[in-house]
Amino acid sequence: MRYDTGGDLLVAVLRELGIDTVFGIVSVHNLPLVEAVDRELRFVPVRHEASAVNAADAYGRARGTLGCALTSTGTGAGNAAGSLIESLASGTSVLHITGQVESEFLGSGRGFIHETKDQLGMLTAVSKYAATVPSADAAGRILREAARAALTAPGGPASVEWPVDLQYAAQTDSAAEMLTEAAVPAPDEGELAAAGALLASAERPVIWAGGGATRARTQLADLLAATGAALLTSNSGRGAVPEDHPQVVGNFATTPAGRTLLADADVLLTVGTHFRSNETADYALQPPAAHLQIDLDADALGRVYPARHALHGDAADVLERLLPYAKPAEPGWTARVTAVRDEVRATLHDNIGPQAAICDAIRAALPREAVVARDVTIPSSSWGNRLLDMYDPRDNVFPRGGGIGQGLGMGIGAALARPDAPTVVIAGDGGLAVHLGELLTLAQERPRLTLVVFNDGGYGVLRNMQDRHSDRRSGVDLATPDFELLARACGLPYLRIAAAEHAEPVISEAVASEGPTLVEVDLAALGPMKNPFTPPVKIPTT
Repeated sequence: MRYDTGGDLLVAVLRELGIDTVFGIVSVHNLPLVEAVDRELRFVPVRHEASAVNAADAYGRARGTLGCALTSTGTGAGNAAGSLIESLASGTSVLHITGQVESEFLGSGRGFIHETKDQLGMLTAVSKYAATVPSADAAGRILREAARAALTAPGGPASVEWPVDLQYAAQTDSAAEMLTEAAVPAPDEGELAAAGALLASAERPVIWAGGGATRARTQLADLLAATGAALLTSNSGRGAVPEDHPQVVGNFATTPAGRTLLADADVLLTVGTHFRSNETADYALQPPAAHLQIDLDADALGRVYPARHALHGDAADVLERLLPYAKPAEPGWTARVTAVRDEVRATLHDNIGPQAAICDAIRAALPREAVVARDVTIPSSSWGNRLLDMYDPRDNVFPRGGGIGQGLGMGIGAALARPDAPTVVIAGDGGLAVHLGELLTLAQERPRLTLVVFNDGGYGVLRNMQDRHSDRRSGVDLATPDFELLARACGLPYLRIAAAEHAEPVISEAVASEGPTLVEVDLAALGPMKNPFTPPVKIPTT
């Protein structure tokens, strides 16, 4: 098939992929692509390339599919790199298309405007797949290869650089080749039978679900029902089974009650989790020796904790094959699991003091299916990642790589992916300042999004660490805008929470709105948590 420009071809491929919204910044080196997308689909002009990738990432997460970002070459592509690292760390599917200088001058070292040294090498370092469009008759193949790579489990970003002269050229596309799934590994019957025998012997079983378990929700729920096991999760595994299920302890493995439960378990089955340092107390957490591990990534098997049976395969398939071996836990185990679930939640609810009212108000105001996007900030790390129940993994949007400043961009992408439900973004004043310009994107696109900004005048997590371990503060106390005036300047409604009793009416009003609202939580007025939150990071003592 023939297309007048690369932009027309891109639109056709995006339609094949079911993508109707693209995030990016227009440039002289991507103009044909942006013009076609804006004419035929929805182009969202964010204010920074990093936000374009964050928004595309969250668009894909919220829909359980692929997102698309368009950036420019050189500095523009470089600006996107940090967010591509987030997508790579999270295994989320993003198609990143960036411009490139004219093919005649590519790599010539002349200092052509917007060119950078070895842009493809940079993209290769931060992407699962990276390629250059070499000709006008290869673009369709390259785009589909990139999309296939991004979508193949465990997922990741795929970057395509496209010389601008080839974007303007007429395209020949041979393609109607549909995306096919790659072959999935599976454990052999002997290994599976041995693992099944160990599972059948379990009297006090615990299952630990990571991000890989979110593609096996039915099988995981069936195994919980058959065994009466406890379900611990990583942050990425939240919602694989709805968190109001009585056997879901959740993201509480390192709490005292969670550690005791693990210590008393006789068999641990882990599903698609890589045991991140912050979720294992820097690997000090000790799981049972009888460990069955399922992972699609062969390198993950036994990498952190020894696995008695390492099952390399797709979580849904392997769990389905293990299910016939499942036996009920010993009497009283499942009741104990539920008691632990209730205990860890009640303890955290009490420890966060007046912020508990905000957590409760968000959950009460949101329908059961609604996205909660969280930047890296104290409320997210302390209770947003644990206490605020998630019922579907597509609702659980946060920067898994730990970088601040990505929450609002992610929230915008998720809100536009799911326009029929409200989205809430939890951010701090420090993180929001990283990409403050996205308030203008929020004002321009007007999604159904409530931005809750917890204002403590700087980087509260690091401030708490310095207050605990040092006699002075460095770099943590920051100038903060008047958020009411800022909201007014951007044309955004503004509400304020300064006491626990404000939480329910303010959050309810904001979430009920059909457009965006900025809600400031004045932490100085609200009052402190019972114990200042510090992250699980070791600081050497002298």
